Amino acid sequence: MRSFDQIYALAVARKGEDGVLESLRHPKSRVEIAAMPDDRFLALMTKCIFQSGFNWKVVEAMWPGFEAAFHGFDIARCAMLHDEDFGRLVSDTRIVRHGPKIRAVQENAVFLSGLARDHGTAAAFFASWPTENYVGLLDLLQKKGSRLGGNTGQYFLRFAGIDSFILSQSVVNRLIAEGMVGKVPTSAKDKTAVQAAFNKWRGQSGRSLTEISRILAISID
Repeated sequence: MRSFDQIYALAVARKGEDGVLESLRHPKSRVEIAAMPDDRFLALMTKCIFQSGFNWKVVEAMWPGFEAAFHGFDIARCAMLHDEDFGRLVSDTRIVRHGPKIRAVQENAVFLSGLARDHGTAAAFFASWPTENYVGLLDLLQKKGSRLGGNTGQYFLRFAGIDSFILSQSVVNRLIAEGMVGKVPTSAKDKTAVQAAFNKWRGQSGRSLTEISRILAISID
């Protein structure tokens, strides 16, 4: 496996150092994440779920309607959605009328309510999660959340500002080139190997997972 400096050099060779630096995003601090209202986590989950497999621009354009239809994603209110509400929402032209995704709003509100009950706020839970076990957080989202597996959960965490990597095809191609995996990592063994690689590069560079993920993506054709 190449060192971080070697991979960074490959990225610079492709995009130039200015191009690499301009492309980087940075995670929020733990203090900033802890200060986020829990309704914003539900809103981000919902946006990522509805954008999955759909036109992102359409969802973005309709987003004020989503905020209105789900009452600003108030956690308590969304957790109490019932069959009459679902019947109304699947006919609401302000939102994308996809029944299972609408139901996921209620299910994820219940999930976040549980985190808030156990940790004070859901934000406090996300802020305190150890970066060196990011894949554990992905597994938790997949198991405890609704429709938050795969790239959906990864994009949710990225948009929330949590230090994260996204296993895009380019990132996976770099991981394959480094001999870490042979394909998109889905097994526990492969996910552990990926986390170990990111942890090593993080230790070598002092950079965030978010930055490393982007540098890996642009280091390969």
